[in-house]
Amino acid sequence: MTAIPSRLSLTICIAALGLCLGQALAEPPVSGALISPAPAAIASDQTPADFLDMVGQRMKARWRLMFRPPPPTPPTDRGRAALILGSLLADSFLVWQATDSQQFRNNNQDVLTYCRMLGLGEKLMPRLMAQGKMAEDSEWKDLRHEIVDGHQELVRMLREQKDEDLALMIDLGLWLRVLEIVSTLVADAPDVDIRPLCIGSPAILQDMRDDFSRISAPKRQGTMVKRIGVAMDEISTLWKDVNKVPPTQIQVAKTHEKLKELMQALMDKQS
Repeated sequence: MTAIPSRLSLTICIAALGLCLGQALAEPPVSGALISPAPAAIASDQTPADFLDMVGQRMKARWRLMFRPPPPTPPTDRGRAALILGSLLADSFLVWQATDSQQFRNNNQDVLTYCRMLGLGEKLMPRLMAQGKMAEDSEWKDLRHEIVDGHQELVRMLREQKDEDLALMIDLGLWLRVLEIVSTLVADAPDVDIRPLCIGSPAILQDMRDDFSRISAPKRQGTMVKRIGVAMDEISTLWKDVNKVPPTQIQVAKTHEKLKELMQALMDKQS
């Protein structure tokens, strides 16, 4: 599976999960009503923003509590820098959900700093500056499209300059951070039916592992990348029976802790 189809596979899994949980993304439910899953209504343009939308529809999400401190100075390791940049792109989607213009501009500045480290700063700076202006003017609807397109453009540029490993690691860092955010929300919620949200779906984890396996062998031997691979295997094992038995709070707590530890290690200057 090539990198681009893998991302589409992620989006299909997210769409399917939303349907299985009884939440139609295209048409909000009437209060108190249950919606039966649509048999084959799978959109082709699902994004991390759509996933966070669905999470917000399923539960009360206090997005601002998920903000985190600024990242460290970009490391010299380009692979680790790509992972952190991916997590910062996830924060763009998070801050958009919270509609916090100042936080968005701050995060976008960090995104630009990391893009410069990867040699893409000058190419992406006009777009990032435009995004900051849109946040300042509260043009949230248009900004959503810009964030999605900006992520896709960044990955495309890396592939065009033959940096497939970096493109894969940006997407990996993005989804790890998204799942960390959602697992934090789910860990604090008592509802059993939303517990699967903290991993998206078993198929999403498998696609992430597939992307991991496509990273070149030398890059996979890096300390941080190797740690991510181990954690994804452990999380996959935790959720191997999710389609057979209801997930427990222990599964959620362990998953959240592993994702949290990964993000902390990634942002740690000493790791």
